[in-house]
Amino acid sequence: MGVDAATIQSKLKTFFGYDAFKGDQEQIIRHLMGGNNAFVLMPTGGGKSLCYQLPALLMEGTAIVISPLIALMKNQVDVIRGFQAGDGGIAHFLNSSLNKNQIAEVREDLLRGVTKLLYVAPESLTKEENIALLKEIHISFYAVDEAHCISEWGHDFRPEYRKIRAIIEEIQSAPVIALTATATPKVQSDILKNLRIQDARVFKSSFNRPNLYYEVRDKVDPEKDIIRFIRQNPGKSGIIYCLSRKKVEEMAQMLSINGIKALPYHAGLDAKTRAENQDKFLMEEIDVIVATIAFGMGIDKPDVRFVIHFDIPKSIEGYYQETGRAGRDGQEGQCITYYSYKDIQKLEKFMQGKPVAEQEIGKQLLRETVAYAESSQCRRKLLLNYFGEDYLSDNCGACDNCLHPKTRFDAQEELCLVIELIESLPEHFKLEHLAGILSGVSNALIKSYHHDTLPLFGAGSDHDTRFWGAVIHQALILHYLGKDIENYGLIYVTEEGKAFIEHPHQVMMVEDRTFSEGVDEEDEDSAAAAHGGGGGDQVLLAMLKDLRKDLSRKLGLQPWVLFSDPSLEDMTIVYPLTIKELSEKCQGVGEGKASKFGAPFVELIGKYVQENEIDRPDDFVVKSVAPKSGNKVYIIQSIDRKLDLRDIAASKGLEMDALFSEIEAIVASGTRVNLNYYINQELDPEVVEELYDWFKTEATSDSLQEALTALQEDYEEEEIRLVRIKFLCEVAN
Repeated sequence: MGVDAATIQSKLKTFFGYDAFKGDQEQIIRHLMGGNNAFVLMPTGGGKSLCYQLPALLMEGTAIVISPLIALMKNQVDVIRGFQAGDGGIAHFLNSSLNKNQIAEVREDLLRGVTKLLYVAPESLTKEENIALLKEIHISFYAVDEAHCISEWGHDFRPEYRKIRAIIEEIQSAPVIALTATATPKVQSDILKNLRIQDARVFKSSFNRPNLYYEVRDKVDPEKDIIRFIRQNPGKSGIIYCLSRKKVEEMAQMLSINGIKALPYHAGLDAKTRAENQDKFLMEEIDVIVATIAFGMGIDKPDVRFVIHFDIPKSIEGYYQETGRAGRDGQEGQCITYYSYKDIQKLEKFMQGKPVAEQEIGKQLLRETVAYAESSQCRRKLLLNYFGEDYLSDNCGACDNCLHPKTRFDAQEELCLVIELIESLPEHFKLEHLAGILSGVSNALIKSYHHDTLPLFGAGSDHDTRFWGAVIHQALILHYLGKDIENYGLIYVTEEGKAFIEHPHQVMMVEDRTFSEGVDEEDEDSAAAAHGGGGGDQVLLAMLKDLRKDLSRKLGLQPWVLFSDPSLEDMTIVYPLTIKELSEKCQGVGEGKASKFGAPFVELIGKYVQENEIDRPDDFVVKSVAPKSGNKVYIIQSIDRKLDLRDIAASKGLEMDALFSEIEAIVASGTRVNLNYYINQELDPEVVEELYDWFKTEATSDSLQEALTALQEDYEEEEIRLVRIKFLCEVAN
């Protein structure tokens, strides 16, 4: 179609109000209007939509835009109708949300030739009546938006997208433009092949977003950290992503009761509520939207100042697209992600029921995400490399790794030792087991396999299991080791690992990053301190720790049983002067614990406040949401009636793991439960005595993870959790 440059330029101003095109936009538009196929890779905020909207308005016929999200369609149709005065039929969408009258209106506008853009969900495109309708009109071109949905290796695979080419051929031939903000080289190849547009000209913009700051934080008390961050950035718009609807609801509620204007957004809400919450965010009636990944695709809000991932995303592509919703106006955008390896384990467990091929893809995508989270390299360099782009600078100056470089060491010898051990064993074992052998831990499982007699037993005893766990885990990320997909968690040596042992070379690993499968994860208290905890009154903290030590000696209890470090740190921030304030304002302190141990602490704080003339702050107390009472009340009543825990779980449709979590939450809130009837029935008295004694004399905190890491080689998880609950109720609460 012969439209000159001056006409295209003037229509850009008339329709969209812009004086100039961005990047490759003009080239893409001219190429498409020349009747050619195009493939557009452009980061979020780069102006992809304009590449098909403007040519659709200029060309004869109707452009069919295939788009995956109903909310996105409505948003874009409203925008186009706003640009073009007059007939509202210039843009329409066709999806499952329309009633019969609305569908008739769309049909009429299409047949009389006024509609220039028709947005269609891929599911709607396959319906016979819609195919018949589209055969009756002249189609200018097809735009496949969010084209990464075509690929099983993409982060948002949609099987319906793979049928698009066949349907295009059934309706009528026309140029195709495929667009995406995220695609690895593998996904790019899938898109071109599946749409059969290998002849398409590829327009690839840089994936670098220089205005975005990337940071990965240890997932220690993330709720409190998020509230602190938002309060430090008052009035700024932000999105918080969570993987589950339940967490979205909980987080939105917690932010609200802490004075932050926030609302939830997920597929479980009715359409009206979703639309209202989205509009309130766009209109700045609220500052924060808490959402599952469904939120934000194509939503045109340029001034989102922060994107927080409460849960690590399932893929780097998903992460890149979601962080890309920050700073679309080129101004400040902070991208903060909370990471714990436990979250990765949960995601891996969810995959176990899926077909092996699907598991393999999901596992590979997760592995890339873990590598990103744990790497000490420039995060910008890692992201761009993932999308096939080189970032030449060694320091971007806008990520946590570049601003705060981590200590690294050459792990060549350590890695050789790990590979040698694995290759010497006739069977495969879990990470914890291998770490135990190398550090010389003689537990029951190691003894049962006679691995305490191996030549390599204790060969790395100058380091602890946590260190060896970190080495093994980073070797997994570097692909020297692998995990057997069929036998969850068993470690083997990969071909890369075998090549390495033949020709060892320098392998840099991170010294201070100790994430792994529990064995190397930091104790929660020390992790909190490392992550910036202990920001209160350090003099008072030292005095409180001395008091705790004295009292623990007198009472014959571990210091944490009285109050954990985070509880003491809260005391140094809020200065509670009464038992009531102690239980209400300090984390981990229930009413029972406050009344049992609190008096001398409150007395010491009162004296300290008076002597130092301290003004007590009231600005940073995180209020928590009371747990939903339905299950809680039922579980407490059922335990009082001495019902079997299996029956309680079955009656509420819970797995045993979920029931234990519910009971642990009840106990953590300060309520005592008596499980002795069940424990006496299920557990050997000697096991109870040994575990109880461990909690009383060896545990350094009330952390469940610490207990499982230390004890699960010798005891079942259920035994550990039951005795921990008993101990907390009888002593620590």
